[in-house]
Amino acid sequence: MAESRRVAVIGAGPSGLVTARELQREGHRVVVFEKSNQLGGLWDYNPQVETDLLSLDPNREIIHSSLYKSLRTNLPRQLMSFSDYSFDCAENGNQLNFPEHEEVLKFLNEFAKDFAINELIRFNTEVVRVAPVDFGENRWIVESKWEELSSEEVFDSVVICNGHYTVPRVANIPGIKIWPGKQIHSHNYRLPEPFKDQTVVVIGDGPISKLDNYENLWNHSKIDHVNESGEVTFLDGSSIHADIILYCTGYKYDFPFLETNGIVSVDDEGRAVGPLYKHVFPPKLSPCLSFVGIPSQGIIFLGSELQAKWIARVLSGKVLLPSEEEMLADVEDHNRQLEEADIPKRHTHRLHPHVMEYMDWIAAQMGMPSLDAGLKEMYWSIYKCAREVGYAKYRDLWVFDNLAKLSL
Repeated sequence: MAESRRVAVIGAGPSGLVTARELQREGHRVVVFEKSNQLGGLWDYNPQVETDLLSLDPNREIIHSSLYKSLRTNLPRQLMSFSDYSFDCAENGNQLNFPEHEEVLKFLNEFAKDFAINELIRFNTEVVRVAPVDFGENRWIVESKWEELSSEEVFDSVVICNGHYTVPRVANIPGIKIWPGKQIHSHNYRLPEPFKDQTVVVIGDGPISKLDNYENLWNHSKIDHVNESGEVTFLDGSSIHADIILYCTGYKYDFPFLETNGIVSVDDEGRAVGPLYKHVFPPKLSPCLSFVGIPSQGIIFLGSELQAKWIARVLSGKVLLPSEEEMLADVEDHNRQLEEADIPKRHTHRLHPHVMEYMDWIAAQMGMPSLDAGLKEMYWSIYKCAREVGYAKYRDLWVFDNLAKLSL
């Protein structure tokens, strides 16, 4: 007989919502903790920005979402769907292959309504501590805060789905303390108008690797230093007087509420969480503690759904994990492969270019078929086209009717 557990899910973004659904399908009793008054996580657009535009002040009011107003997805709606719940942009009144963020939030709200997930969510409730009741006992204390009230509850398992696009990483630039210009992290970018007629130095080109589409955009080498006159000098010796430095330098993994006595930790720069077996289970604390949505550069919605299915079935006893020693050995092997390939630690959880192998592997653990071949072809076609023409233009080259048939 399948085991039913009381499970806490932290976060009501896409990962938390699909995790709650899969846990409920397996007969588990689920409580979802969400500190805002709205589900959607990152996709809940907030026009406000933080008072500290670099998000370094520990006393600032933290804004969770990093969305800018004009954002559209970089994956088509077919790859923004869950396996049995499609993203149909036509219902939102247009035929955009790559939906706007408002449509994604609408899709998530409809998903939560159709699967009665709203009833499981405690809104405006912040989790402030997650800790084992007693090491070896496999139960967890979850302390939460609602307005001025605090409470502690005991759960059989905890699944952490709080996302990783909220706490910025900022580059360390020689001379920056005396540089007179404005500094902002992309986390606090919303509209282009404040940057009009300004000279902006953007650090990081992750989503815009091809820059030859604009006459007012130039590629430079890494910054060497800045000075009090406003000059920014690059490693190649060139320099420019800039008004603004915009840090597009990524985000940190952050779990300020999690207490595991060092068993699970985030490295000093927030680049990697470990040890995690297949980016999901801490070997020593599995299966009662798990994470959904840690990987980057993949098919995030479908990937989170597969992770959630795996967790739900492991908790019900239908699927078994390897031993603690075997899982730790797998983590060590993964890290060793990254090191031998000279892959930076910040890419510890990057799935690309092994997205499909990872998803197919998880599916196989549950006896499920591999990801649909058409979706795989679509993913690789999009990736190839984006590299060839640049991320700024590839979404507009295709029309709805021929996207699924595209072959580059």
